[in-house]
Amino acid sequence: MLTVVPDPAGRDSGGPACLIDEIVREGARRMLAEALQAEVDAYVAQFASERDEDGRRLVVRNGYHQPREVLISAGSVEVTAPRVNDRRADPVTGERQRFSSAILPPWARKTPKVTEVLPLLYLHGLSSGDFVPALGQFLGSSAGLSAAVITRLTETWKAEQKAFAARDLSSVDYVYVWADGIHVNIRLEEHELCLLVMIGVRADGRKELIALADGYRESAESWADLLRDCRRRGMRAPVLAVGDGALGFWGGLREVFPEAGEGRCWFHKITNVLAALPKSAHPGAKKALAEIWNAEDKDHARTAAKAFDAAYGAKFPKAAAKVTDDLDQLLAFYDYPAEHWVHLRTTNPIESTFATVRHRTKITRGPGSRAAGLAMAFKLIEAAQDRWRLVNAPHLVALVRAGTPFVNGKLVERPADEAQPEAA
Repeated sequence: MLTVVPDPAGRDSGGPACLIDEIVREGARRMLAEALQAEVDAYVAQFASERDEDGRRLVVRNGYHQPREVLISAGSVEVTAPRVNDRRADPVTGERQRFSSAILPPWARKTPKVTEVLPLLYLHGLSSGDFVPALGQFLGSSAGLSAAVITRLTETWKAEQKAFAARDLSSVDYVYVWADGIHVNIRLEEHELCLLVMIGVRADGRKELIALADGYRESAESWADLLRDCRRRGMRAPVLAVGDGALGFWGGLREVFPEAGEGRCWFHKITNVLAALPKSAHPGAKKALAEIWNAEDKDHARTAAKAFDAAYGAKFPKAAAKVTDDLDQLLAFYDYPAEHWVHLRTTNPIESTFATVRHRTKITRGPGSRAAGLAMAFKLIEAAQDRWRLVNAPHLVALVRAGTPFVNGKLVERPADEAQPEAA
């Protein structure tokens, strides 16, 4: 793995920068202290009327907890959280009631934003022992960054990933699916990590991770194994699956879910076409390709595709074939609601989540754990999915699942006599 060597002289970037950091941390510390105090005051006031047989209040302030360091985006701040003495008992179980801060849980030593960074750094090649020299000076503290802490976090994330991979899928309906293979250039105990990622759109329009597994060079059998496992756990066939045409995913999809429609990702297609053209031809080719995928309807898109073939097919037949050979799949999104086109043309949620990892070219030294790499990738995409936006017009997703026909993005109105058959 990548090794970080700390500066033995302890040099920093200068006085003014350190002063700014201290001001920001002090401001964060004060705001956090005020927020915790307000939270406790509101909790105590809520139960001010509850008293014991002697008339004493059951919920009162009780000093402060021991100070602890918490890593936040601005660095490390020392927090002294107020305590609450809650003597109430649960009427059903009889257990003692306890106050738990929603702002700063008892176990918290770092904010979710900092926690999100750790899997990303691991996938960039940082080993567990390098977090202290890499982040300690930057955050102003090495608390919560030791190799032992990172190892414990990794074990927890491994368990979470295994539980996720075994969950029941019968209660969720994924109407659209995106699939992609992500190669991570960290050296592992065997060979480089290839992540098989599958994301779906629920009937309510939300996007979420369906499956994440490590495969062997994105082979059809690896994808088929993943899809078989999803079907075994109750997953229904999607209406449309979108991905790169070079994926082994399609062989597995046709075997496991043959009824699913196939769409191609324009993000990958444009990259592949440009790779088959000289750089001097890229500006014109990009405009010609945009006229295809951005056409107002399928007929105009086919016309633009013929124009692209006429312009580039003679000199660059391989580039033209990449479009003409997959044209039906590339234009499949036109058979679905126009509001969904922006989502169905690319595998963007996967691309954006792993962009900083997959675009790395430097392969780090030293073997890492394959299971840890998978767990880190799971945490990375788990955090990212909270930022994925809903599919536009989510109410139309259910119509797609019901088989309602769309032509060029518009709902096909059924004839009145067909919609309302005569009574017998």
